[in-house]
Amino acid sequence: MAATTRILNGAAITRLAVGWGAFVLTLLLGRFLEPPVPAPLLVATLVALIAVILGCAFGVVHEAEHLARRLGDPYGTLVLTLSIVAVEVILISAVMLGPGEHATIARDSVTAVAMIILCLIPGIAYLVGGRKAGLRINPTGGSAYLAMLLVLMAIAFALAPTVGSDGGFTSSQAWIVAVGTLAAYAYFLYRQTGAQAADFREIGEERSTANDAGAVVREDGGFRAVLATHRREIIGRGVLLIATAVPIVLLSHEMAALLDDGMGRLGAPPALAGLLIACIVFLPESITAVRAAAAGEGQRVLNLCHGALVSTVGLTIPAVLVIGELTGQHVLLAESAANGVLLAAALGLTAVTFAARRIGPIHGLAHVALFGAYLLAVLA
Repeated sequence: MAATTRILNGAAITRLAVGWGAFVLTLLLGRFLEPPVPAPLLVATLVALIAVILGCAFGVVHEAEHLARRLGDPYGTLVLTLSIVAVEVILISAVMLGPGEHATIARDSVTAVAMIILCLIPGIAYLVGGRKAGLRINPTGGSAYLAMLLVLMAIAFALAPTVGSDGGFTSSQAWIVAVGTLAAYAYFLYRQTGAQAADFREIGEERSTANDAGAVVREDGGFRAVLATHRREIIGRGVLLIATAVPIVLLSHEMAALLDDGMGRLGAPPALAGLLIACIVFLPESITAVRAAAAGEGQRVLNLCHGALVSTVGLTIPAVLVIGELTGQHVLLAESAANGVLLAAALGLTAVTFAARRIGPIHGLAHVALFGAYLLAVLA
């Protein structure tokens, strides 16, 4: 009972009430928020939604950091990553199952997330965390992430326009790619959380967890022993993390129509609204990654950023391909020339960064600059 009270405290209850209350309110006021929305109401609603999302984001970060200390990497960061990515995949799937054609939603979503996670978030993290002694990563874990990303993104974006039809896969190809991608991702998770878990921990880090006071103590029994000893707390914090994260994604989805309306009035390209939504959805991971970098935890930055992208590609592409086949929708995966070059450059820059003995601010500057180039392409 004491553990439950400690987890579900006043701040956590307030965040849950505000987050879910705001979502219910947007549903009740739906007809008043249908475009075109009066400019004062549009601005006020967007400001209110962003404030609620920020409050929930800090709650998600709080629970994620507790779980990370208790479970250790890669398990702690996986809870945060999978909870947000899973909800995002469900929302994309729901959009595809709704009325209208959404042929490019998977391509546009994954590209936006890829450039945010490969360039913007790690770039800021490297600028923050690399100013003194630089950040160190476990090279084997970094190489594993990069290997998965190269293969999964090449199959999704480079193979579809060359061997498929009209910028996407044929029916038989779609099933093969969907099953193969999901199987590869499942095997990656199996190795990451099993025999190769040490490859995704900080260099020289012993298996440890946190006691009730927050101090790190040695754990000799491994993940199962920690789970058995602290099962109630881990489940409680995991459920609270997901319950706090879901409103972020749901409210971001509600913001999409409002942003499209506002961007249309400003003459901005529609893709910019999607990019802003992706930034908001991954806000909790962004905050956690920057804080980890400030604490000198380079491998945790990788686990949050590149682990999230592997999960995004590994779950989103199979989901949309299967839904496309079941509903008769053509899933367009062929990228524009500019975005294709930028994605390739982002993966190449990541490989160069991972090869460094220590990651410093210059690496961060290069990543942020490449994201700036992507932003120029979006605005064009």
